[in-house]
Amino acid sequence: MFDILLPEQSEFPLYQQLYLQLRDGIRNGEIPDGQRLPSVRSLQLQLNISKTPIETAYQMLTAEGYVISKPRSGLYVMNPCKEFTYSQQHQQPPSMNTMSVIRSHANTNPNVIDFNPTRLDQAAFPVRIWNKMLKEALDHHLCEIGMYGDPQGEYALRRVVSEYLRNSRGVNSTPDQIVIGAGTAYSIGLLSRMLKGMKHVAVEEPGYSLVRDQFQLNGFEILPISLGDKGISLDRLEQSHAELVYVTPSHQFPTGGIMPYPERERLLEWANAKNAYIIEDDYDGEFRYHGKPIASLQGLDDNGRVIYAGTFSKVLTPALRMNYLVLPQALQHQLTQMRQEVFFAPSRVEQWAMTAFFEQGHWFRHIRKVRNLYKKRHHRLIELIETHLAKFVEITGQNAGLHLQLLVKKEATSEELIQEAAKAGVIVYDLRKTWINQRQDAGQYPKVYLGFASLNASEMETGIRLLQKAWNMN
Repeated sequence: MFDILLPEQSEFPLYQQLYLQLRDGIRNGEIPDGQRLPSVRSLQLQLNISKTPIETAYQMLTAEGYVISKPRSGLYVMNPCKEFTYSQQHQQPPSMNTMSVIRSHANTNPNVIDFNPTRLDQAAFPVRIWNKMLKEALDHHLCEIGMYGDPQGEYALRRVVSEYLRNSRGVNSTPDQIVIGAGTAYSIGLLSRMLKGMKHVAVEEPGYSLVRDQFQLNGFEILPISLGDKGISLDRLEQSHAELVYVTPSHQFPTGGIMPYPERERLLEWANAKNAYIIEDDYDGEFRYHGKPIASLQGLDDNGRVIYAGTFSKVLTPALRMNYLVLPQALQHQLTQMRQEVFFAPSRVEQWAMTAFFEQGHWFRHIRKVRNLYKKRHHRLIELIETHLAKFVEITGQNAGLHLQLLVKKEATSEELIQEAAKAGVIVYDLRKTWINQRQDAGQYPKVYLGFASLNASEMETGIRLLQKAWNMN
């Protein structure tokens, strides 16, 4: 165990004091890797403070990868600064062996090819234009620099986001329904407070672990619902006692599947009949490479049952930590009744800059630029796979997004494939954290995931040729 002592006087709010103390303890090893953190209740009693700052601090640690949530068990330290070597981890469970091989070879091989599904091309970020927007934001809003802003987000930004979503994704909203957030973890925490009367949330299996962890951290019971060819199993959802469901219908994460129109209609009918809410996460709706763009689920909703979530991270940069929610009108009215201390918007300066980025047309030009860039890389990666790995693999989820799902036709586990790839200087992923109840390759050929946004054509070719050799696919 470890002691947590907060200073009697500090310039920082309680949640930040707690977050910094825990983070620093994890980074310097005082709180060891694998240590279970105290529950919110026990820490509340120990420190004699309310649970809100504890929950906020835990959410920040989870969002930044310092801790992970294990279903029905609690939060556990995962030290991202810990040095791993193959020999040290050889006696750990298999999942730890995989990470040790990856990190060991990544550290010793500067030419490692990393097919990271979450990484963007850093050279595509419009540095000069963004700096100009930041300068203009300060120049034009200097009279407001000494004041706090609207915790729901700057109205001008909410207005341009509302217009953009209506034109590009068919989302029906007013600026008053938009909430600008400081990342997914923050937004899910806010929704958890707004939906505190509900206790059962259905999630896709496999699905986005950060969202699942945040709901669990906020006291929800997680109901994993398996996927089929048409998205989340509506039969199983209808049989469950879920009052809320989180889905990624336009590009399921991580499989890449797309929910067809009849299933979307049926999902809305379920929500109407159950008086339930649907959280539609349209995290990469800007990147579709085949066919017409699919309209949002929210645009089909006539009864206020869909909460729409989007982000600037996939188009611009994840470093910005800015996203948005579109609330149904009933929840919008509820938001106005909440204490402003429990929700807050990102930096006003960055919001002003983002508003100008939209108003001056830079956002739309940047979307066209990166969509063309990633489309070329997407097509090139598929060509390389078909040329060098064709009869040994099957590509799925290739119509949209920034990664591919690869079914590898070998009698091996995904973990073994990842290890062999790492020894050859290539990092691929099985996204094991997206599963709750089962191994993702149990009883079938293994699946791995390859991102392509951060790799040029030469790097992708080198990586695929190395995989061909490492996996004996000649």
